[in-house]
Amino acid sequence: VQLVDSGGGLVQPGGSLRLSCAASGFTFSNYAMSWYRQAPGKGRELVARISSDGSSTNYADSVKGRFTISRDNAKNTVYLQMNSLKPEDTAVYYCYARISSATTTYNYWGQGTQVTVSS
Repeated sequence: VQLVDSGGGLVQPGGSLRLSCAASGFTFSNYAMSWYRQAPGKGRELVARISSDGSSTNYADSVKGRFTISRDNAKNTVYLQMNSLKPEDTAVYYCYARISSATTTYNYWGQGTQVTVSS
């Protein structure tokens, strides 16, 4: 299993970025996917989650109305569109998948992509 995060960068307040997570090594369309973030000196927090077929999404209150999670099961990729970015959105963003076999559940993380919101 591999999750490869990309799309981070430096953006001014009010700007936009789109993060991507390319997945491989498992049946992507069978699993929900999530984005987490971790700001300096803070714990990792859930930002958004999307169901396996994309029909259901959930967001942290802090990003509702500004961020949109989506997925393309044909491309094995999950996205996070981030609009109206604020300095407090500065963090490393991680893609996450929880994958189950017959007997075990595994947690997989992307390598992270840095998002910095600053003027």
